[in-house]
Amino acid sequence: MWFVQLRYQFRVYPTPGQQIALAKAFGCARVVFNDGLRARRTAHEQGLPYVSDAELSRRVITRAKATPERAWLGVAG
Repeated sequence: MWFVQLRYQFRVYPTPGQQIALAKAFGCARVVFNDGLRARRTAHEQGLPYVSDAELSRRVITRAKATPERAWLGVAG
């Protein structure tokens, strides 16, 4: 069996409005990733069981939106 791997390169030129939207999206992703990483590290350091993806989703996203510090995660646009 032969497998052919193709690779494409694309360059995007976002408008100023799209640049702002992308910066917000990537900023949110960075904050959520760091919060999840912190939750798993803390659990590991305290000898607690591994934090599953589902639990991380509940803790880091769902519950975080209800806190004043992370309420902006639930704001669209």
